[in-house]
Amino acid sequence: MQQRGTVEAGRQDHSLSVSTQITERLSPRSFQPSSQTTSVSGQSTKVSRRMFLWAGSKGAQGPSQGRRTIYQKIWEYDSLDKKKTVTALKAGEDRAILLGLVMILCSIMIYFILGITIVRSYSDSVWTEESSCSVINSTIIGEINCTYSCGSDCRKTSKYPCLQVFVSLNTSGKTVRLLLNEEMHNMNPDCFYVPKCQKDLVTMHTVIINIIGHLRLHPQFCCYYDPAERQDSVLLTQLYSHTTVLQSLFWPTIIFFGGTIIIALVKLTQYLSILCEKISKLNG
Repeated sequence: MQQRGTVEAGRQDHSLSVSTQITERLSPRSFQPSSQTTSVSGQSTKVSRRMFLWAGSKGAQGPSQGRRTIYQKIWEYDSLDKKKTVTALKAGEDRAILLGLVMILCSIMIYFILGITIVRSYSDSVWTEESSCSVINSTIIGEINCTYSCGSDCRKTSKYPCLQVFVSLNTSGKTVRLLLNEEMHNMNPDCFYVPKCQKDLVTMHTVIINIIGHLRLHPQFCCYYDPAERQDSVLLTQLYSHTTVLQSLFWPTIIFFGGTIIIALVKLTQYLSILCEKISKLNG
């Protein structure tokens, strides 16, 4: 009996200890640590959500930043291309203007050279009017002394036959002396033609005889005379005629106008480009 009492007492003590453990676990104090853990877990979830949102926003900004960098690169390339194009155009315009100026300067130099040679000789000539002449007489009046070159420091004398030709000027009916051109008048006004002085006299005689035969085959021809009658001779040909002067001035005139047109086109292009930029700024 005593053993049973001890066993029951032990069972009661064990049941009391178990009940106390259960009540302690179910008491509010036991729930405090769990609430702290839940709050910490809530805070951690909030922090993790914030971090996730922040990271997500950064992740969303990544492609846009990449696009912006791509756009910036494209814009930089476009600006560089535009700068290169503008630089190339400016260099081309400068070269075109320089070419135009060089052409104008060259034409002015050619004008100057022609002015002191051809144009001056044409303006000084007094045989300006054209008429018809008829051959009256053509004879060799003698031989004229001349000199020719036989080396660097060698000069020898020779002779050439002087052909004298008289013609009748149909406009006035006067008998006048005929010369080949203005140069013959300056060399010897008595001879129709002054050949180049040579050692061989036979060659110069042959040239003069051929001229006489040509004049006999064409007894009437056109000639040039002085309307003011300051000269008593007429010319068969003009050294520098009106046509010759115009032909000599043709090419420098073309060069001058070509250079002027090039410069004008460049300036017009620059003006139109500036005008287009102003219009685009106003529209923008």
